[in-house]
Amino acid sequence: MSTADWLLVVMWTGLTAYVLLGGADFGGGFWDLVAGDVRRGERQRKLIEQSIGPVWEANHVWLIFVLVLCWSAFPAVFASVASTGYLPLTLVALGIIARGSAFAFRNTITELGYRRLFGTAFAASSVLTPFFLGTVAGGIASGRIPLGIAAGDIVTSWWNPTSILAGTLAVAIAAYLAAVYLCADARRAGAADLVTAFRRRAIGAALVAGALALAGILVLHADSPRLFDGLIGTALPVVVLSAAAGIASMAVLAARRFVLARVCAGVAVAALLWAWALAQYPVMLLPDTTVDRAAAHPTVLRVLLISVTVGAVLLIPSLVWLYTLFQRRPARIG
Repeated sequence: MSTADWLLVVMWTGLTAYVLLGGADFGGGFWDLVAGDVRRGERQRKLIEQSIGPVWEANHVWLIFVLVLCWSAFPAVFASVASTGYLPLTLVALGIIARGSAFAFRNTITELGYRRLFGTAFAASSVLTPFFLGTVAGGIASGRIPLGIAAGDIVTSWWNPTSILAGTLAVAIAAYLAAVYLCADARRAGAADLVTAFRRRAIGAALVAGALALAGILVLHADSPRLFDGLIGTALPVVVLSAAAGIASMAVLAARRFVLARVCAGVAVAALLWAWALAQYPVMLLPDTTVDRAAAHPTVLRVLLISVTVGAVLLIPSLVWLYTLFQRRPARIG
C-alpha cells in the first residue's frame, strides 16, 4: 500500500468513528423529537441528555479530523466535493451549529416556551443534519460529484435517487445506533421502563434500516450501477458481514444483552461504510479519479502520516479515558 492508501484508511477510520459516535448523538435527537409532549417525554429526554451531554462535542472531533485530513491529503477531492455540494454542506454546518446551540440553551433556560423552541431546534437539526450528510455521500457514490471546481450540478449532485436513499438511511442508522446505546444507559440508570422502550425502538429501527438497505439494492441497480457492481462483487463479504451483524444485534437485544448489542450494531454500521469504500476503491470520485491521482505531493503525505501517528498516540488514550469515565453508573432518572 502507498502512503496515500494508508492515509485513506486512516481517514475512513475517522469517518467510521464519527458515524458510530456522532451518529448516535444525532439519533438521540431523533428520539427526542418523537418522545412526546413535555410530561410524557420528560424522562426519555433526561436520559438522552445524560447520555450525550458529556461527549457530544468530543464526538465532533472525528468530523473535523476527517475534513482536515481530506483537505490536506486529497485537496482536489475536497475542493470538488465542497464546491459542487456546497448547498447540502452549508445546511449541514448550520444544522450542527443550531443543534449544539439549542442543546446548550435548552439546559440553561427555565421558561417553558423557550425550552420548547430550543428543544424543537435541537431535535429537528438532529434529523436534518445526517440526512444532508447522507445526500452528499450519495452524490459521491453515484458519480454525480466529478473532479473539478463546481464541475457537477449543484442540485442534482445531491438530490437524486441514490442521495435520497443515503440520506434516509443515514437518519435510520443514527436512530438505530442511539436506541441500542440508550438501552444500556437506561439499565445503568435503573430505569426499567426506558430499557423496555428503547429496546423496542432499537429493534424497530434495525428493521427499518434493513428494509431501506434491501430497497436500496433496486435503487443502486438503476441509479448507480458501478457502485452496485462493486457491492455484489469485491465488497460482497463485507455486505454479508453487515447484514449478519445487524440480525445478531436484534437477537441479542431480544436477549437483553445490551453491551453485546452495541458491538453488533457497531459492526453492522461500520461494515456498511467499509463495503462502500471497497466497492469504489481505488476510485475516489467517479469515473476515474483514483487515490494516487487525487493525492497531494508525496512529501506532504509522509509528513501527514507522521503527524497523524503522533496525534493518535496523544489523542486516542484521552478519548478512551473520557468514554470510560462517561460509562460509569449515572445518577438515577426520576
